Amino acid sequence: MSPLAAPAVLDRQRTVAPPGFNRWLVPPAALAVHLCIGQVYATSVYKTALVSHFDVSQTQIGLVFSIAIVMLGLSAAVCGTWVDRSGPRKAMAASAACWVTGFLVGALGIATGQLWLLYLGYGVIGGIGLGIGYISPVSTLIKWFPDRPGLATGMAIMGFGGGALIASPLSTRLLSLYDPSYDSTVTGSAPAGSAVALLFLTFAVVHALFMAYGAATVRVPAPDWTPEGFDPASVRSKALVTTASVSARNAVRTPQFWLLWVVLFCNVTAGIGILEQASPMIQDFFRSAGGASTVSVAAAGGFVGLLSMANMAGRFVWSSTSDVVGRKPVYMGYLGVGLVAYFLLATFGQKSTALFVLFAVVILSFYGGGFATVPAYLRDLFGTFQVGAIHGRLLTAWSAAGIAGPLIVNGFLDAQGDPGSLTASAYRPALLTMVAVLAVGFVANLLVRPVAERFHEPSYRPAASQRGTR
Repeated sequence: MSPLAAPAVLDRQRTVAPPGFNRWLVPPAALAVHLCIGQVYATSVYKTALVSHFDVSQTQIGLVFSIAIVMLGLSAAVCGTWVDRSGPRKAMAASAACWVTGFLVGALGIATGQLWLLYLGYGVIGGIGLGIGYISPVSTLIKWFPDRPGLATGMAIMGFGGGALIASPLSTRLLSLYDPSYDSTVTGSAPAGSAVALLFLTFAVVHALFMAYGAATVRVPAPDWTPEGFDPASVRSKALVTTASVSARNAVRTPQFWLLWVVLFCNVTAGIGILEQASPMIQDFFRSAGGASTVSVAAAGGFVGLLSMANMAGRFVWSSTSDVVGRKPVYMGYLGVGLVAYFLLATFGQKSTALFVLFAVVILSFYGGGFATVPAYLRDLFGTFQVGAIHGRLLTAWSAAGIAGPLIVNGFLDAQGDPGSLTASAYRPALLTMVAVLAVGFVANLLVRPVAERFHEPSYRPAASQRGTR
């Protein structure tokens, strides 16, 4: 029996939708889970507080975020086939259990001053919940929306990008409540570690409720279901799109898989470097002659929320656009235009807050779009047979980027000076490094070609068409 075994009510056969089920009821269940686990993007709000509380470097606190992203990719890769086989309800329940436990253990670590418990809880246990929760709705929505896979994955994954949109201002408000001496409008003010511990406990309760709703309401289509008016053969006319299927085992043997791995790694490394450092970064870029930041803590928190909006919007808008123009051209935009935006951020971002915000928003919209488009890219190249498992394996690129992105940024910053005294010039080497990273991804995307027939599954055929609801 699988270690992730669960009661019969969570079994896949209990979640098969009845005839006439409206497929548009599924996206809210996916959003409920992704909005919760998307809180990981709001860690920069209390990063400075943890640096002070544990009396360690930015790199050591940034490692918490990196561990969570590493475990996300590893758990998605290891559990991808299990998620496809067991169904989204069981996977969402397992994700909720790990994610909530991660917050509880992390809160204990903060309260007792044990950094290793924060690594174990939020990083390892919570990271496992991230990985399982991330892939479970994606493969389900691809099956519900075979006619619009880009739209489907955008709907599923935009919640993950938008998690910080809710978590960031909520965190700031709750930290002010739990620590009356903390004033988010005062530059340099930071909440006590005890307030962050209480914040973690609050998130544990809230996320348990919302993720339970998602698990209870999600459904999978019947094996022979297709949307009304959809002809699976119609996809043959589109470039790089196949009606054949490739198993997860064979997919990792193809050059296309590894080219997409490089593409995702580069796109994520570039975006995650800004996200993990967003709040202190905008404060450091704009300092007065006396050295004080002209950007308040509250304004920096608002910037994190704005990036979350860009992240979320990019996941929906750009992935939906890919249904029209194709996945490969869209990635040329993510990586090509993205590297130009990064260069402008490094060289002109300090000229005005408007320019800084504009460049960062463009970069984060491409970052989010890359996440949302890659499942559809995989579906185009490898079919729907085991797309969830293939997606899980590809997310190891996210794990690697979760280490590389923060290490590049934090490594340069630690060498430049102490938190609270850095300026825009301290960030320039890291930002220019990201330009080179995106250039590598751009070349990798150009090399993507259709998968050779020798990797196709001869015994798998798409199910016969059956009329369904819209």
